Amino acid sequence: MTATISHTSPADYVLQAHALSCVRGERTLFTELDLQVNAGECLHVRGENGVGKTSLLRLLTGLSKPESGEILWKGQAITMDPSQYHRDLLFLGHRDALKDDLTALENIQMYAAIDDIALPQEQALSSLWRFGLRGREHLPVSCLSAGQKRRVLMARMATRQAKLWILDEPFNALDVNAVQALQTLIAQHLEQGGLVVLTSHQNIAIPNVKVLEL
Repeated sequence: MTATISHTSPADYVLQAHALSCVRGERTLFTELDLQVNAGECLHVRGENGVGKTSLLRLLTGLSKPESGEILWKGQAITMDPSQYHRDLLFLGHRDALKDDLTALENIQMYAAIDDIALPQEQALSSLWRFGLRGREHLPVSCLSAGQKRRVLMARMATRQAKLWILDEPFNALDVNAVQALQTLIAQHLEQGGLVVLTSHQNIAIPNVKVLEL
């Protein structure tokens, strides 16, 4: 299987996978999978439940190891300098990965501190307000709905400053307006030379998208 976006980019940022194979238990999910995503491009991974979409994303993040094959970031295997790779990476999985006892604002600030990113409070608040959380920024995350929690994560995406976004079903639990806001955020990231790999069962309206069917 191959999913390659063919037009070139002057930027150095490129994510590649060569001959990836993934086995879970006694089941082979995929073999000999090649892909390439350049700066300004989005790879939309699709397929039925259980075909290996999340497994592929975990391989691309370095959270799991492939049965065979290699993954390259900027021409270098991600295992060579994983700390640098993870500085360039933002991964959002199925779980919200938010601290329920902290407020929305405190969660954003906490992640900025973990990522060693300077984030003035005004900028954090502005990002939360952008995604419809004005008036809820000081509420514990445990008081927020599933959709509001996803909006907190969108605010984190807007402030994270990572070049590569890997997103597992990012549109889950979002209403129509939030879906549009997230698509706009992703499109802006691509316009700025970012890269995106995502899974979604929904049709998405994002420029420069290549579809990989597993």
